[in-house]
Amino acid sequence: MSEPVIQYFRCPEHYVSFALKGSLSETSGYFRFGADTVYGRYCGGNPSNSSLGPLQDASLDTTVKDGKIYLPFDVAQVIDSLRYERYAQAYADAGSAIRSAIRPLYYFVRPLLHIGIRKHLQKFHLSDWHKLSFPAWPVDRTVDNVFEQLLLLSLRATGVNRIPFIWFWPDGAQSCAIMTHDVETTRGINFSATLMDIDDSFGISASFQVVPERRYEVTPTYLETITKRGFDLCVQDLNHDGHLYKNRQQFIKRAAKINSYGRLWGADGFRAAVLYRRQDWFDALDFSYDMSVPNVAHLDPQRGGCCTVMPYAVGRLLELPVTTTQDYPLFHILKDYSIGLWKQQIELIMAKHGLISFIIHPDYIVGLPERRIYEALLAHLLQLRQDKGVWIAKPSEVNLWWRERAKMKIIEDGEDVRTEGPGRERARIAYASEKDGRLVLTVERQQSSVCTM
Repeated sequence: MSEPVIQYFRCPEHYVSFALKGSLSETSGYFRFGADTVYGRYCGGNPSNSSLGPLQDASLDTTVKDGKIYLPFDVAQVIDSLRYERYAQAYADAGSAIRSAIRPLYYFVRPLLHIGIRKHLQKFHLSDWHKLSFPAWPVDRTVDNVFEQLLLLSLRATGVNRIPFIWFWPDGAQSCAIMTHDVETTRGINFSATLMDIDDSFGISASFQVVPERRYEVTPTYLETITKRGFDLCVQDLNHDGHLYKNRQQFIKRAAKINSYGRLWGADGFRAAVLYRRQDWFDALDFSYDMSVPNVAHLDPQRGGCCTVMPYAVGRLLELPVTTTQDYPLFHILKDYSIGLWKQQIELIMAKHGLISFIIHPDYIVGLPERRIYEALLAHLLQLRQDKGVWIAKPSEVNLWWRERAKMKIIEDGEDVRTEGPGRERARIAYASEKDGRLVLTVERQQSSVCTM
C-alpha cells in the first residue's frame, strides 16, 4: 500500500504508512478522492460505471489511527488502473468490433488517399473529443494529485513538520522538457537535416523515431547523421501499418524484429506508431524506455491516457509519457496555428514539476508557417530554461536520471540529511510540508513552490 508513494517521492519509508480499510469490491469503477476522479476497486460499496457521477468520495471514508492511514482503496491498484489505462478498457471493448473492421481497411487504402481526405476522416473520427469528461483536458494530473494528497495525509498522521524526499529532477530543476521527432514519410527523412539545424540553433538536442521497414528507405548514412550530431535515435514501430497490437501472437513476432533493429541501431528508446499501445504487452519489448503513452488521448485514435505528467515504470521499461498535443492534431484537427495551447499545457505540467514532452514531425513542419510556430515553441522553451529553471534534455538523459533516482535513498543521521546512490551529485533534497491546508514542496537551495491540490 505504501510502496507507490515511497517510489514516487523517494522519501524514507517510516514517514508513510497506509493500510486497506476493508474488503474491496469485485469490480472496478469510478469514485473520487477529494476533487479528483479515479478508477479502481472500492471498500464498502460498488464504484460507478461512469465518470460523470455522482461519485463516492474516498477521502470521507479515510481514517487515521496510531499514525497509520486506512484507505477504502488499494493505492497500487488505483494508480495502475490510471497509468495502464485500465479504465479505458470498457470503451475499447465497446467499439472493438467496429474498429477491428474499419482499421485494416483504412490502413490498406491510406497510401492512396490524398492528405485532405485523410484529414477529413480523422477529424470525423475525433469529432466527439470535446465531450469526453475523463481524463481531464488539456492535461490530466490525477495520479500526481493523488500522490500529493497521500503525502499530505502522511504529514498529518505522523505529526511531523516536513517530510524529506529526493527532488524529481537533477540540480533542482523545476521541470523537464524533451523534444521528439517521429519520422513518418520520405518527406520527413529529407527534412531531418534541416530540422536538426533548427534544433541546434536553439541549443536543443532531440530524439528521432525512425520506422525500420516499408515506410521509406533507412540508410546507414541517415542513422549515423542522427547519432553523430548528438541526437537520440529511437525505433518507431516496425512498419507503421497500424497493426502492431492487433493480437498477442502477431505482436510477439513483430516485437522480436523491433528488438533486433534496436540492437542493430544501438537504440534504447521505442515508440509505437500512432501511439497505439497495450502496456500489459510491453514485457516483450527489449528497450530501456518507451514513449507511446499520451497523458490524455482525446485527439488520438486510441482513447485513454495515463493521467500523469511524470515518468513511471512499466515492468522493465520506463515510460516517458507524451504530455502535450502533437503538431498534427494541433494544426489539422484543432486548426490552431499558434503555441497558445502548448503554453497552457506547459503551465499545467510545471505546476506539478512534471515532464513536458513534445512530438513534432519533420513531415508536418516543412511549410514556413508551421516552421515559424515550431521556432516560437523552441524560443519559449529557452525562456523557461532561463527564467524558470526547466531542464531541457534528451529522452535518453531523462531515462538515465530517472533510473538513478529510483535507486537513490535518503539517509537521516540526526540533523544531517543526505542522499546515497549513483547520480547523487546532481540530486537535491526537497521537503514536503503543509501550509493553509495545501502541500508545499521546497527544494534545497531552490525557491519553494506550492502545489495546489
